[in-house]
Amino acid sequence: MRVTKLTIAALAVVASLSLTACQNEDVAADPEPAASAPTANGDDTEQGEGEGQNQDQEGTGAGTGSAEDGKVADCRTDELEVTASDVTIEGDTVGTVAVEFTNGGGRDCTLTGYAGVDLKTNAGPLSAERTGEEAPSVVLKDGKSVWFAVTYPVNDSGGSGVRVTGLVVTPPNETKSVTLDWPGGSSLPVTDGSGTPVKVGPIGSAGQGD
Repeated sequence: MRVTKLTIAALAVVASLSLTACQNEDVAADPEPAASAPTANGDDTEQGEGEGQNQDQEGTGAGTGSAEDGKVADCRTDELEVTASDVTIEGDTVGTVAVEFTNGGGRDCTLTGYAGVDLKTNAGPLSAERTGEEAPSVVLKDGKSVWFAVTYPVNDSGGSGVRVTGLVVTPPNETKSVTLDWPGGSSLPVTDGSGTPVKVGPIGSAGQGD
């Protein structure tokens, strides 16, 4: 009887151990979600938002450099008041007309080189030829003026010559022209047609105002 009781007791212990082992295996195979899992997911979300913000900031900063190269833009015809006056000195064999550009555009602007100059005559348009002088850039401040010279031969032949009816001026690097009354001598001497008798100097060739 004692042997039988010991055997039964031993079997009970083995069964208990086996049941405990099975329960441990079930727990290992199907663990409950960790309590910290939501926090981990929340951390991932915050990190993603941070990365997105960094990307947005980098995108905003890209290409923010100035599109201008630091140079003052050219003067436009519509920004300039254009006038002309006869400044010929009595007794000269060459007449001179000073053409004035006054900046009324509300900003500083640049005039570079030569203006285009054409005389309207009863024989058709006559284009002035450049003198070939150095033509630097002039920054014309708002409200200020600059001049250039147009020279032409004085008609002292006694004949009617070529009658001048107008002056057409085109600012440098522009296509829009301004037509003015011709303030100089009423006529030019007739030439042999070998070249234009009218010359135009570069911007600033007739002096510059303050």
